[in-house]
Amino acid sequence: MPLARILPSTVQGWVTLAVGQGLSPHSIAKHHVMLHSVFARAVRDRLIAFDPCADIELPKVVTKKARTLAPEEFTAILAEMDPRFKALLMTAIETGLRWGELVALRPRHIDFARRTITVEETIVEISRKDSPTGERMIVKPYPKDDESRTLRVSQGLLDVVAARITELGLARNDLLFPSSERAGGQPLSRATFNTRYWRPAVARAGIDFAARMHDLRHAHASWLLAGGADLKAVMDRMGHAQITTTQKYLHTLPNADDRALAAFETIRSRSSR
Repeated sequence: MPLARILPSTVQGWVTLAVGQGLSPHSIAKHHVMLHSVFARAVRDRLIAFDPCADIELPKVVTKKARTLAPEEFTAILAEMDPRFKALLMTAIETGLRWGELVALRPRHIDFARRTITVEETIVEISRKDSPTGERMIVKPYPKDDESRTLRVSQGLLDVVAARITELGLARNDLLFPSSERAGGQPLSRATFNTRYWRPAVARAGIDFAARMHDLRHAHASWLLAGGADLKAVMDRMGHAQITTTQKYLHTLPNADDRALAAFETIRSRSSR
């Protein structure tokens, strides 16, 4: 159908049909965003007079309360994890790195004197048929508009990382967490790690929900905020483009409300002294 003949009633009819067929409100909203951007560009290019996606009534998206790993749950998973991946998990929980950033780390990204880790690259895992080079793992440097970021880490984590570098004899440009325990190893596959190691460890630890490796990133942000970290500092540490993304991690730990109330009572009690 030509763009000029698509009316708001057509789009609204699609929304109604999608709801009737059982498409979730979240999925409908995602499709609407895509269509909205296409028609908005068509309006700017003067291909159509108005955006038929404007002022469309969408089904309400009910946000589900996030379930965040508690510190004791992470400890339980760590205890059940294959020893070769414990350093990986400890780095993930302390840095909040995305999977691609985590498996792209190399010794040259670690500054032991300043106690920092710099995120400069990410590894993207794709199918061979979609790969321009035929490789499943593609290393991508961050583009200019998505700058690298540097994170402070604990001396305890640095000691673990240093021991790993020494044990495997890793050179500056070797992967810190390769698929095989040797210098010069290839990137670790997310799917292989999840199937063979992560999910079995979660099951053995007795975690009562389907925790994902990515939930360590969520836990990192939630623990920081629950501990009183500045929202902007957490945003920068996580590499979020917008602070609203960081805000969703507020009050996600089970006892966050209790801590907030305790902080309130501490301040209020000052006036009675």
